[in-house]
Amino acid sequence: MPPTAPGIPPTPAVAPTSEPAEDAELVRRAQAGDLEAYDALVRRYQERIYGVVYHMTSNHEDAADLAQEAFVRAYRALASFKGDSSFFTWLYRIAVNQTLNFLKQRRNRGHLSLNDLDFQAENDPDIVALISEKTPRRETSLRELQERLNTALQKLSVQHRMVVTLHDIQGLRHEQIAEIMNCNVGTVRSRLHYARQQLQAYLADWRQ
Repeated sequence: MPPTAPGIPPTPAVAPTSEPAEDAELVRRAQAGDLEAYDALVRRYQERIYGVVYHMTSNHEDAADLAQEAFVRAYRALASFKGDSSFFTWLYRIAVNQTLNFLKQRRNRGHLSLNDLDFQAENDPDIVALISEKTPRRETSLRELQERLNTALQKLSVQHRMVVTLHDIQGLRHEQIAEIMNCNVGTVRSRLHYARQQLQAYLADWRQ
């Protein structure tokens, strides 16, 4: 995975836990009316769908409602799924579009939180220095970093925040994000590059 912007601890590129063939079989069964098969798909992807929605809305209740609605909508549209893309990409697209519509309608933007994010801190020497000491300074510094990350990400546009969330937090590939966001790979790379530049600028003073 390309390096993240300075000041943003990298996150793992987590691939889906299932093989496409396994998903395809579960989808086939769910399309035939097997509710247990669809429930298996829900369990397989519910944490990832919730995660991407939460990092866009910063609200647990909104994220839970939107994630649940995404699975409901996916089930209702399951008959139209032809397998042109992977199921999880198709599902992500539904969740992303729904979240973007929600954010457009919401007047007051919430405060983005990364409380549930696994930063893999061992890859960032500055973070290692903070977490290696179990002291009040550690708690204060991590809390300060949390707040600065929240503020910096909140300053990004919805589209730029989305691409950072999908790539640097969710660990999706550029090609997958392009499918989900219905744009070309070049646009994804450009948005990600710009977003990282902005985050680097917003966080520059913290690293001094």
